[in-house]
Amino acid sequence: MKRSLAAVTAFLLAVTGCGSGGDAEDSGPITLTLAGWSLATTPEFKTLADGFRGTHPDITIELKEYDANNYDTQMTADLAAGKAPDVYVQKNLKNFYTYQHGKQLADVSDVAAKLGSSVGGLAPYQVDGKTWAIPYRSDSWVLFYNKALFDKAGVEHPDGTWTWERYSAAAKELTTKLKASGSKALGTYQHTWQSTAQGFALAQTAGAELPSGNFGYLKPYYETALGLQTAGAQVSFGDATTNSLTYQAQFGKQQAAMMPMGTWYIATLLSQQAKGDADSFAWGIAPAPQLTTSATPVTFADPTGFGINPKSSERKIAAAKDFLAYAAGPDAAKALAGIGVTPADNASAVDTILALEGAPNDEVSRLAYTKHDTKPENPVSEYTAPLQNVLKDLHTAIMSGSKPIDAAITEAQDRAESEVLSK
Repeated sequence: MKRSLAAVTAFLLAVTGCGSGGDAEDSGPITLTLAGWSLATTPEFKTLADGFRGTHPDITIELKEYDANNYDTQMTADLAAGKAPDVYVQKNLKNFYTYQHGKQLADVSDVAAKLGSSVGGLAPYQVDGKTWAIPYRSDSWVLFYNKALFDKAGVEHPDGTWTWERYSAAAKELTTKLKASGSKALGTYQHTWQSTAQGFALAQTAGAELPSGNFGYLKPYYETALGLQTAGAQVSFGDATTNSLTYQAQFGKQQAAMMPMGTWYIATLLSQQAKGDADSFAWGIAPAPQLTTSATPVTFADPTGFGINPKSSERKIAAAKDFLAYAAGPDAAKALAGIGVTPADNASAVDTILALEGAPNDEVSRLAYTKHDTKPENPVSEYTAPLQNVLKDLHTAIMSGSKPIDAAITEAQDRAESEVLSK
């Protein structure tokens, strides 16, 4: 009898989940964790979490903040330790192959199959006929500029046809004339990321291919960057890294009259100006400077998407798929555009974003937002992440002045061949 009673009790526990947390797992409200970064200045994550909760009241989204500069390092560590959130961002395409190949992303082909044709950025997430992440944001790099500082210096605003040579000349002219007027602002600010030179170089140079291991196409872009530093029109790389300068403060606090940056910064700048965290001034965006004049400006950016942690429970994965479908859909697109973020479903985003209070709505800004050929910064490949790590060292060596451009490029090519491509 005792043995039978024990067996019955065990059976009932198994069925009901009593004493094991099964009730919480198998029914009732669900809480999903969602990775994000710089939550105080990046409103998109809370906007998506709140919007989804409005349509799915039984699912709560808890945000887990990561360091923006070390996101992939921290995420990789959390995935290995079994502490990663249920939904995590593919911040760019650099490490997508690593995550997907390492079986750290759940198959979300069923979500992708139901998306409308207006959702862009899906193709890079497709491997072997399956989809492993869903885009929610689709950006492009443009040139932000401070209209007030241009007017103070008496320099003509960008007209949408600038080359890097024209941009460099304007930065130097702005620096000289602003100094004469008593302003401490410099002509431009190019952040410490390797993207500011290498992303444009890869996108705009005919025949340039990252996996080729031939990096000669980088030279003219680094000549421009170093020329700006030498002329004092740009903060030196050493000062920017030593003082941990942020691009938000450099432009938002009017320390620079121009700044190449992704369109995601529109939302941040609008939010910071509304809160008083950035100065109040008129600004605009122009197409990114070009190597040579182009009818359709060529620029770069990776899509930003959400992936699902495959180690989450089946119930959470199902809820997470609902979140991904929402994040790529029209309701989220409207909410994101409403705060200045370019959604993956961006068919009508331009009118919403450029109509926001404080946003520019001039002809050049509209051109910059709507007309461009955006190429990936990180073409998906098994070689992308290790090659980008080699190129990060090249970037530091050149910008810090520790190696001449030609020597740094030769060393990077040798390393690419010996450390990456020949293995």
